[in-house]
Amino acid sequence: MASKPSIPKGTRDFSPAEVAKRQYIIQIIKSNFEKFGFQPIETPSFENSDTLMGKYGEEGDRLIFKILNSGDYLAKANAAHLENKDSTKLTSSISEKALRYDLTVPFARYVVQHQNDIEFPFKRYQIQPVWRADRPQKGRFREFFQCDADVVGSKSLWQEVELVQLYDTVFTELGLKRATIKINNRKILSGIAEVIGASDKLIDFTVALDKLDKIGEDGVKKEMIEKGIGAAAIEKVQPLFNFTGSITEKIEKLALLLASSEEGMRGVEELRFICENVIKLGLSSAILDLDVTLARGLNYYTGAIFEVAPPKEVAMGSIGGGGRYDDLTGIFGLKNMSGVGISFGLDRIYLVVEELNLFPETVTATSKALFINYGDAEAFYALQAIQKLRAEGIKVELYPDNAKMAKQFQHADKRNIPYAVIVGEQEIASNSFSLKNLISGEQVVLDFEGLKKALL
Repeated sequence: MASKPSIPKGTRDFSPAEVAKRQYIIQIIKSNFEKFGFQPIETPSFENSDTLMGKYGEEGDRLIFKILNSGDYLAKANAAHLENKDSTKLTSSISEKALRYDLTVPFARYVVQHQNDIEFPFKRYQIQPVWRADRPQKGRFREFFQCDADVVGSKSLWQEVELVQLYDTVFTELGLKRATIKINNRKILSGIAEVIGASDKLIDFTVALDKLDKIGEDGVKKEMIEKGIGAAAIEKVQPLFNFTGSITEKIEKLALLLASSEEGMRGVEELRFICENVIKLGLSSAILDLDVTLARGLNYYTGAIFEVAPPKEVAMGSIGGGGRYDDLTGIFGLKNMSGVGISFGLDRIYLVVEELNLFPETVTATSKALFINYGDAEAFYALQAIQKLRAEGIKVELYPDNAKMAKQFQHADKRNIPYAVIVGEQEIASNSFSLKNLISGEQVVLDFEGLKKALL
């Protein structure tokens, strides 16, 4: 007996209702991307390994899915690495391609490769799946969609202001009120590392600090010590672990803390500009919060960084994030091309909207009516009407088989189709249709115009 088929951990099948809900979210995100002037592009699901490796830090590199070379991939494998079972060094000789980890690095590659055809500043959006070899858990999958919006070719901080507004607009339309848009700046983190004398440990410092909400203050301090950051330096950053007050108050505290750091003060002024203008313009439903522990563990961010937390009544990780990356395209040979972008986590947003019961009932609406099949002559008569109704944008369908009436009505019930249209010899003779409400049981005889009006 054949074993029951399964799918890999961290991946999912989606039912028609789930796909409809996902498409509802995607359509709202997509329509707002376009309202804000972003244009769509698509990139391959896999890239050359050297395009991706080294762009996400050590933790990110470990989570990239590698693709084995075609054919006898061991034929060109390094014999010494193979004999020593050194998987890290062996990988480069047996795998030249990898599934994309995110959409931002492939976008940077796209910009460099097509720079002569692009009008800058270039505003692009991309809605495609990405893959990460992560440990599956609630809200974290190995295959998931990202919905990204980026601008390259402009250093203007007005772009950051607009991206905050974009987050707010999308979450407001989805009904996700009081989502928190957290903001920080990598220059501030660099400034703090400089002030405490740990500039050479910047990456270790920021990666550890970024885990504060997951492992707590003691956990962060322990990790910093393990990475070689001294106790005296950690003592200097103690105020960051309980950094309270309004955004304006937090900015002033940072200005005092970072007064001796030129880099840190640049970050303070960038934050001040973005936050002050967002506050003046106002947000519809989202909350803007300055979070000095926010680090975003990706090496390519150089300025503002964002992370979005769902409403507090939902236990879920971030549902969006992004930031400014002045140096990303420089990795591929294109210098002085600043960019900034944000991402919406479709899969987590879906779970949050579902948990809060915010999907409109119409999202999963099926056909409005099922035409009952009595035979070929009746089916042809029905399809003539169905063709006209579909032209009017009305969802209707014909049961394909001349099956028992009970079976056809049962099918409509299971599909949550609210009406059945009955066409027999009598209806054909009188050029009419019998419309039955499958909820109330009421049945009426109508001409085509009456039928159309009833189903609109």
